[in-house]
Amino acid sequence: MGIGIRQDKKYLSLILCDVDYFKYYNDCYGYPEGDQCLKKVAQAISKVAKFSTDLVCRYGGEEFGVILPNTNIEEALRRAELIRREIKRFEIPHACSKVSPYVTISLGVSSVIPTLQLSGRTLLIDADQALYQAKEQGRDCVIAHRINYVC
Repeated sequence: MGIGIRQDKKYLSLILCDVDYFKYYNDCYGYPEGDQCLKKVAQAISKVAKFSTDLVCRYGGEEFGVILPNTNIEEALRRAELIRREIKRFEIPHACSKVSPYVTISLGVSSVIPTLQLSGRTLLIDADQALYQAKEQGRDCVIAHRINYVC
């Protein structure tokens, strides 16, 4: 897959999702309920990431990654916003959140055309920086890391 993307000069996008105030969720409801919450979040993400080439994975405690081959930044942003809305639509109660009475997520998005110089590591670092910005800007939002790479 990676070789085909490099040869075709197609975009590869990554969405990193983090459940807002999940530690407080576990403190408030307990770990078994926290596990159920994560299953519902994964279900909501999978509902949006439904193409056969999309890959949804758990990336740490309450973080998820969505790898989107052949997807540019605009489409990745659109899909990230759909994920954010789908989580809200589930209305998972979160009485201990500082953002909403329901579970919310923050999302960081990045996109590159993979080359020998721009690897998956670049994609991950950029998405992580965008996720950090989303949290800094109040959570429950989507932020894209926009740098124009010259290859």
